[in-house]
Amino acid sequence: MNLAVDHPLMLLALVLALLPLLNNGVSESAYPAVQVLPFDGLSTLISVLIKCIAFSAIVCLVLGLAGLNRGEQQRERIGYGAHIVLLLDRSKSMDYTFAGKAPDGSEESKARAAKRLLTEFIKGRDHDRIGVAGYSTSPLLFMPLTENKQAVLAAISATDLPALAYTNISKGLAMALSFFQSQSSQSGSRIILLVSDGAAVIDPDSEAKIRRWVKQMNIRLYWIFMRSQNSPGLYEKPEDPRDDNAAAMPERYLNLFFESLNIPYKAYQAENPDAVQKAINDINQLENMPLHYLEKIPKQELSTLCYQLAGFFIGLLLALKFVEARV
Repeated sequence: MNLAVDHPLMLLALVLALLPLLNNGVSESAYPAVQVLPFDGLSTLISVLIKCIAFSAIVCLVLGLAGLNRGEQQRERIGYGAHIVLLLDRSKSMDYTFAGKAPDGSEESKARAAKRLLTEFIKGRDHDRIGVAGYSTSPLLFMPLTENKQAVLAAISATDLPALAYTNISKGLAMALSFFQSQSSQSGSRIILLVSDGAAVIDPDSEAKIRRWVKQMNIRLYWIFMRSQNSPGLYEKPEDPRDDNAAAMPERYLNLFFESLNIPYKAYQAENPDAVQKAINDINQLENMPLHYLEKIPKQELSTLCYQLAGFFIGLLLALKFVEARV
């Protein structure tokens, strides 16, 4: 039951519950010869019942004053889904449309389209544990892995904030991977879903760390690349070989880096909201495996219930007092 109290010293008052056992509170009448009275089982039962009611009333009052509660608990849940970290690009370019323009009301920005479609994705995933992170100049923690869908939806809603200009994907990936460090290796698929419209150069030290971590944690990686109009794609090679480098074509080289990790990886090049929706639908179908996880049950206050029970027992005592016969 995992029961606890907020004020343990109040439990010393439980000794008061012994008082009704010493006296049932019923008025006594003098009788010249009680030996001639027949045994009255009903009266004896009522006397014992009154003592038990009074005892229970005092116990409930004391437990209520002590702040009885059921502490945080965990229970194992089994479903079909995955552990998913949504890693969202919060660079300034995400606040523009797929046409590379500021939204004018006729088209939504890439960030707003991602927010809308990911919200639908989350609502359709009943048993996933989902975390949300972002990155721009620095990594942004929105929500750790949780099975609480309302909290995840609120975190997605909070991503609709003014973005920054710089894209530091190395720190974003490091934060996303850190979500899985405390997870059991047999707790289901581990997925990072990267949603961005660009990339940046990953330094050699970060590359080595990411390679090591994705292997240790058995990560599955999906990248929804929200390609702006006339921007280089993931698979295009420059006409001039001198431009074929990570600084000039960061998206192409980030994709090559992901492919070199030797982990389950798939990239989606989406040039409009419909393409993003198709990519999300595909991921939704691919990742639906058996999932074991521990669901946290928050602390539950029981003091109100104690007061209600105490009031009920006191009410019974008052009712019995009113019907007491006086001779």
